[in-house]
Amino acid sequence: MFVEGKKTVEGSIAIAETVVNIQPDVVACFPITPSTHIAEHLNKAYTDGRIKTYVAVDSEFAAISVLAGASAAGVRTFSTTASQGLALMHEVLFAVSSMRLPVVMVVANRSLNSPLSIWNDHQDTMVERDSGWIQFYCETNQEVVDTLPLAYKIAEENKVPVMVNMDGFYLTHAVEQIVIPGRKLIEDYIGEYDPDIKLDPENPVALGIYAKPEHNQAFKVQLDEDLFALEKKVPGYADEWYSIIGREHDNGVIEDYYASDADYVIIALSSVCGNVKETVDKLRAEGEKVGLLRVKLYRPFPYEEVAEILKNVKSIGVFEKMLSMGAKTPLYTDVLTALYEKGITVPVSSFIGGLAGRDITEEHITKMFEVIKSGKPIRDYVW
Repeated sequence: MFVEGKKTVEGSIAIAETVVNIQPDVVACFPITPSTHIAEHLNKAYTDGRIKTYVAVDSEFAAISVLAGASAAGVRTFSTTASQGLALMHEVLFAVSSMRLPVVMVVANRSLNSPLSIWNDHQDTMVERDSGWIQFYCETNQEVVDTLPLAYKIAEENKVPVMVNMDGFYLTHAVEQIVIPGRKLIEDYIGEYDPDIKLDPENPVALGIYAKPEHNQAFKVQLDEDLFALEKKVPGYADEWYSIIGREHDNGVIEDYYASDADYVIIALSSVCGNVKETVDKLRAEGEKVGLLRVKLYRPFPYEEVAEILKNVKSIGVFEKMLSMGAKTPLYTDVLTALYEKGITVPVSSFIGGLAGRDITEEHITKMFEVIKSGKPIRDYVW
């Protein structure tokens, strides 16, 4: 039994133990690397009587379908997946968000086939950015563990599903000291889940019904508006939860690592930000005004917050582990939109790298800063 306290443990096990302490009513998973250890540990927790239900399904499509039905019936749910497994869930992801079901899922980010790769990049979840799910991208295992209860609170109070993203292998298989929030602490924070609308034989309702064009569009627009509204609400949720657990990561939306007073800034997601911070520290010690803007809340995208932090910088570089075939990459496009809408004209370079697990080192990041400092933006430079 894991209780509140620091443990030296694999990241995947820490995630699974946090889920055990959350006590979802229904867990359904189909193991796929690199999220396999999370699913395996939860399956064992069920056989040991430590979680209520574990449904061993025959595919990821079945896993998310089970959770859609369970969540519609008014219970708390969880799943985990990665890569092709998330792709197999694609159809139902849209149904879950449009039915306003607060399903929470951890995705251990991994490259998509083909060529076959089991290693990390962000192409699996980035292609789901328009599915109506909130997307958090975490830098460390401790942040993933601390974001999970926050995800349930946000999901259930706002009737939206949440995807908590962690880099496969870089985090899932890293063994390190992690503090796992205790069950009582989480119970007191998220409380019991009893939605006002659910499938109930005593009070029949229909969810996910047929809608004519004049009504269907209204459903989608309302979901979009509610997601955008969450951009302003998430910092309040994060402040409350972080004050309870006594750990601070960011405001739940973005992390400003010397970016506000920097001349040159790199914008990135997830675990590579650790290497960017190390590089920023070294260059700052040499007197260079560089910084990092880490985007944690990717959907809804924090356009205003990003523009506010970047309004005085001289040059920007956007790094992402993603290709958008035949178009500019998504984070780069979002940053340009944020700047354009505020009338901020500044050189912005686009860096692509780390695909299928290729390392991004401090040397690479130092070279990115050299490109940024030249003031001559480059596009889609592949590292």
